[in-house]
Amino acid sequence: MNRIAQLSSEPWGALPGGDVCRLYTLRNAQGMKVQISDLGATLVGWQAPDRAGRLADILLGHDTPAAYYTATTYMGGLIGRWANRIAGARFTLDGIDYTLDRNENGNLLHGGANGFHRAMWQAEDDRGALLLRLDSPEGDGGFPGNLSVQVLYTLDDDGTLTLDYEALSDAPTPLNLTSHGYFNLSGEPGSEIRGHILTIDADTYLEVDPRMIPTRMADVRGTAFDFRQGAPLGARLEWPDAQLALAGGFDHCYIVRDAAQEGRAPAMRTVANVYDPGSGRELTVATNQRGLQCYTGNHLEGQPGRHGAPCVRHGGLCLEAGGFPNQINMNAPDCNEVVLRPGGTYRQITQYKVGVRT
Repeated sequence: MNRIAQLSSEPWGALPGGDVCRLYTLRNAQGMKVQISDLGATLVGWQAPDRAGRLADILLGHDTPAAYYTATTYMGGLIGRWANRIAGARFTLDGIDYTLDRNENGNLLHGGANGFHRAMWQAEDDRGALLLRLDSPEGDGGFPGNLSVQVLYTLDDDGTLTLDYEALSDAPTPLNLTSHGYFNLSGEPGSEIRGHILTIDADTYLEVDPRMIPTRMADVRGTAFDFRQGAPLGARLEWPDAQLALAGGFDHCYIVRDAAQEGRAPAMRTVANVYDPGSGRELTVATNQRGLQCYTGNHLEGQPGRHGAPCVRHGGLCLEAGGFPNQINMNAPDCNEVVLRPGGTYRQITQYKVGVRT
C-alpha cells in the first residue's frame, strides 16, 4: 500500500468580507506537492516532476483567494450542488417545481453564482489526508434539502490524488459534484495544451445546443470527438465541426465505458489519459462516475493567472468526472440516478494520477 502524504497548512489570505483562507499542502515521498484551499475546497497547485526531475506546477491558478472568489473560471474549485448546467435553471422532483439561480444565459451553471467553489469549507487533518466539510442549507441556490458534504483529498507516493466525496440530505435533492482543475502538463506559464495527447475511453458523447444543453447522444466514430486511440488536441481543435464551433472548442460530456448497469453503480475504472511529449508528464483519470466533461479552456483568454500574467485560450484542460449536464431533466432512469434521498448516501471517487513516461 502506498504511504499517505504529509499534510501541512499556512495562512493564505483574506476575502473581501474578511474570511481568512488557509492553504493546505500534501507532500509525498517523491517530492510531489498538492496545494488545496479551504475556499471552495479548491485545487490551487500541483508541483510534479518532468522526465528530468524538474518540478513545475501543472495546474492553472490565481495569485490570491480574492482572485479565486471573484473569477468566473471556477479555477480548481469543487463544484456543487450541481456541476455543469441545468436547462432553464428549473426542474421538477416528486411533483414539485423548483427554480434555481440563473447565472448563465437563463441556465444554472456550476451551482449558481454562490456555488460550493465560493464557500468556506471546514478543514481537518485525517491521518495525513485533508478532510473538508460543508453544510449547504435548504434553498441554497434554489435546491431543496439540508445537505452535508465532505471530500477527502489523499495523495499517495505513486502520484495518485484521490478525491473521495460523500453527502447526505434530509430531503430529496439533485446532486452532481466534480472538481474543476485546469491541467497543463507542460508546467510552462502561458503555454497551450494543443500538444497534449488525449485518450478518452468512450464511444459516445452528448451533443449540445447553442445554450450548451445536451440534445442527443452521438457516436464519436469519424468525428473530432473520437479520442479512443489518443490524438493531439491541437489538430482536433482545428476540425471544421459544428459542435466545436458552438463551444469554441471541446466543452462536451463523454459517456465513459462500463457505465452503470441496472441495479448497481458503475465500477471504478480508468476513463482518460493525457500525455505531454515535451515534459514526459502523464495524467491518468479514474472514476466511478458515468460522465466525463472535457473542457479545453475555450474562454480562458485574458483571465487573471499566476504572477499577474493573463491566461491564454486553450491554456488548460479540465476532465470533470460526474453526472451528465441537465441530467435531472432527462427521462428516467437517468434523472433518478442523480437524486439523493434521505437515508441514502452520495458517493463519488475520482483519482488523478500523475507520472512520467521515460
